[in-house]
Amino acid sequence: MNLQSIPLLSPAVGTRRELTVFRFGPAQSGEKIYIQASLHADETPAMLTAVLLKRRLIELEAQGALAAQIVLVPVANPIGLSQYVLGQFVGRFELGSGRNFNRHFLPFNAVIDRAKDTLGADPLDNRRIVRQLMHDELELHTPVNEFESLQHELLKLSFDADIVIDLHCSQEAAMHLYTNETGWAEFEPLARYLGSRASMLANDSGGQSFDEAHSLFWWQLQQALPASKPVRTGTVAVTVECRGQRDVSYEVAQHDADALIDYLIHRGALRGEPAPLPALLMPATPLAGSEQLYAPASGILVHRAEIGALVCAGEPLFDIIDPLTDATTTVVSRNEGVLYMRRAIRFVTAGAPLGRVTGTEPLRSGMLLGA
Repeated sequence: MNLQSIPLLSPAVGTRRELTVFRFGPAQSGEKIYIQASLHADETPAMLTAVLLKRRLIELEAQGALAAQIVLVPVANPIGLSQYVLGQFVGRFELGSGRNFNRHFLPFNAVIDRAKDTLGADPLDNRRIVRQLMHDELELHTPVNEFESLQHELLKLSFDADIVIDLHCSQEAAMHLYTNETGWAEFEPLARYLGSRASMLANDSGGQSFDEAHSLFWWQLQQALPASKPVRTGTVAVTVECRGQRDVSYEVAQHDADALIDYLIHRGALRGEPAPLPALLMPATPLAGSEQLYAPASGILVHRAEIGALVCAGEPLFDIIDPLTDATTTVVSRNEGVLYMRRAIRFVTAGAPLGRVTGTEPLRSGMLLGA
């Protein structure tokens, strides 16, 4: 194992934060796997999974079982780890600017323009050239503050990875994941090992999140190039939502770390006999088909369906009770699908987001991600 510390741009005199990176396996191997946790810093289950994964990788490396380079960043957001307001942990947004740590990563649009003039007829050589162009683009970019330096350093660590796994969690949720159509073929075994209750696909969800900074770029590049300049996909990426924020236990995190190990063995990044693939609990569905549920009134929120439940169209999911008039408003599902996440609130204002249900038919377009 190789340990690396990467300083971030100091926001003020006398302060400095850094990224800590653990590297396993041969640096010149044929494949690179990049895994990070808790880019939204208050998503602790992902961090514990990364800790237990690191312990297992140390053991496997000592046994000579690594066939790929694996880069692990267990704490992907040291900025957010320091953010508390009146005792409440705020890790999703930077307090100084209000920006979401997992939105609007540097796009590689200039690389696409350069590639049109640079690439030839060999798809493998073209992938090498594109990665060099991405490297050059990152070297040209100069972050102007700590937030940008964090995003910049994460991209420098991951842009040339074959596989990117971004570990998150939701507020209250079943295990679920997000990837694109190309990535689904690669990550369907991971969904099986994890026991994912929902897997949602989108080429462009609209938010320039960390996973799409990788996968969307390669998809857009392939769409922009003529048939005479083919290029192999360089990176497939997935966001794994490790249930809800309160699902912090050794048992749950060990299950997820073991699932990641099984997946890495399955794809040949680790040597060993792959575990049998479990059944796929739920088929993949379009992210545009997921129903976003909102409160039509204010009041006490009562949950009427369990997280991870398969619900029918018209099934009651939430009651909202006005404590002054006793009026009860029931929110029902329009979809037949899985209630895969809900907010951790129990009193709502009108218009507050409540939860999400998967669906097979697209309902939405444009920005598909929440704030």
